[in-house]
Amino acid sequence: MKIGCPAEIKPQEFRVGLTPNAAREAVEHGHDVMVQAGAGMGAGFPDDDYRAAGAAIADTAEEVFEAAEMIVKVKEPQPEERKRLRAGQVLFTYLHLAPDPDQTRDLLESGVTAIAYETVTDDHGGLPLLAPMSEVAGRLAPQMGAWTLQKVNGGRGTLMGGVPGVGPARVLVIGGGVVGTHAARIAAGMGAQVTVLDKSLARLRYLDDVFGGMFATGYSSAGLMAEHLEQADLVIGAVLIPGAAAPKLVSRAQLSEMKPGAVLVDVAIDQGGCFETSRPTTHEHPVYSVDGIMHYCVANMPGAVARTATIALGNATMPYMLALADKGWRQALEDDPHLLAGLNTHAGHLTYYAVGRALGIDVLSPAMALKK
Repeated sequence: MKIGCPAEIKPQEFRVGLTPNAAREAVEHGHDVMVQAGAGMGAGFPDDDYRAAGAAIADTAEEVFEAAEMIVKVKEPQPEERKRLRAGQVLFTYLHLAPDPDQTRDLLESGVTAIAYETVTDDHGGLPLLAPMSEVAGRLAPQMGAWTLQKVNGGRGTLMGGVPGVGPARVLVIGGGVVGTHAARIAAGMGAQVTVLDKSLARLRYLDDVFGGMFATGYSSAGLMAEHLEQADLVIGAVLIPGAAAPKLVSRAQLSEMKPGAVLVDVAIDQGGCFETSRPTTHEHPVYSVDGIMHYCVANMPGAVARTATIALGNATMPYMLALADKGWRQALEDDPHLLAGLNTHAGHLTYYAVGRALGIDVLSPAMALKK
């Protein structure tokens, strides 16, 4: 198979879809790999690393999209990239379609077979291709929150760990999944007073058993949420409904009950955000204020640590990428129901139910799509 990896063009996105190691593996499996010149530079991978791995270097994205049977990326294709997609081509990347009707429409019109990292599943009910970026984003969230809390950045001027005689910041983490767990662990390690809210008692028991009181936990309810919002210096939104739009858990009206200069970090912004007042921001302009509350809503948080994030993502995606290339996309999906769960569009049909519900679009089952 001809595998293509273009440079990412989303603002301040420094990750790359293929590491040199992944390119080498694909070449050793008998596939042709083409990488756009400079695609890996932001993650610390020069073109010579890809040449040494056996990949060809293309001067332009157009060359990559034209030649490739499978496009491997990190972020969702941008409008100019979507124009280059075609029927019969496989797109393997993060998509996050539920809050993005324009992208969904363009993918359907292109006829491309789009497989989303974030909806591939595993035997344990997890999301193995989302998990590494959730880990990175979770660990970054307290760091970015602490930065935003600095007075010069619009925050309250509160130090996360406090100092002797001055109490630490109070941090509320909404959601106890992968993002929330890593966020709580890092925030607690910074010396903050941390509480995690979740609606799963089983998950709360797990957190308590594993972390042994490093941070507090609570069963998420409207009353408890309101109580903690009033006290919080930093709130980290870490909720996820796989493939679907994130629920709005903090309303604009509630901002007036929070401390002036408190910070909201919305890690769910790729799925539309879990705060009513959230809107996507970039690493260049990461924060904004609404009613005196600072919002950090960067839609590609892991791009800030591009090398770590690229290697972590490549470790997770490489086996699936090789399966798609070795077997062909159709056989690979037939053989692996968890990879089949990643199919979001094919031949003009939407194939993921949560996206269909969010956008009001008819859905063809993935199993039926395999017959098209």
